[in-house]
Amino acid sequence: MYKVYLTMADIQLMEKAALNTRDQLLIRMISHTGCRVTEVTALTVDDVDLENGTITIQHLKSRNKVSCPFCGTRLCEAHVFCPGCSKKVEEKVKKALETRKLRTLPLDGETVEMLELHIKNGNPVLKDGKLMLFGFKRGMANKIVKDCGKRAGLPDLINPRTGKKRGISPHRLRDAFAIHAIQQDDSADALIMLQEHLGHASFNTTAQYRKIALEEHRQWYNKLWEKKEEQGG
Repeated sequence: MYKVYLTMADIQLMEKAALNTRDQLLIRMISHTGCRVTEVTALTVDDVDLENGTITIQHLKSRNKVSCPFCGTRLCEAHVFCPGCSKKVEEKVKKALETRKLRTLPLDGETVEMLELHIKNGNPVLKDGKLMLFGFKRGMANKIVKDCGKRAGLPDLINPRTGKKRGISPHRLRDAFAIHAIQQDDSADALIMLQEHLGHASFNTTAQYRKIALEEHRQWYNKLWEKKEEQGG
């Protein structure tokens, strides 16, 4: 039996297969927030608000698009004067490039408890003057997730678009969150909320998850009639 995505039950198995609470928290943070692995590994203790149960994500993937405030001409970092209207824009460009897109995401109660315990136990790592929640980068996070998947006995997944096998990775945890969210509510308002939550610039990217979720629905529906058709034949 092949799988095209991880379910929340699979995620629980991976959490149980984690070798320590740090690795368990990593899996939890990606799968219960839908964040990119680079966003999670970039989290500092200051980004966590335990009282309100939220985290603040720096949208590292986005590139700031800067336009002239006077005429709307697209600008780049090197522009001192606007090529469209010739007005000085150096300070405005600098300010815009320094601004990083942020989004604040809610957390469920159990994840907040795990974060609080992680911080109280002194697990965050001091790097470059910042208290990092995990203290490692993408490569290490990929290995942790992959190893937990193997110990949990989970098979490789099938890419629904190409039919090729792909291993379990942090992005598959992000996929699991998105598909789970759509299975709970696939209304237009919910999809827009999911787009904002995931930090997608394009709605088309979010809509791809809906296609996968609905394909699973189709497979489930077809199975309802398989026995009847066999008996009838």
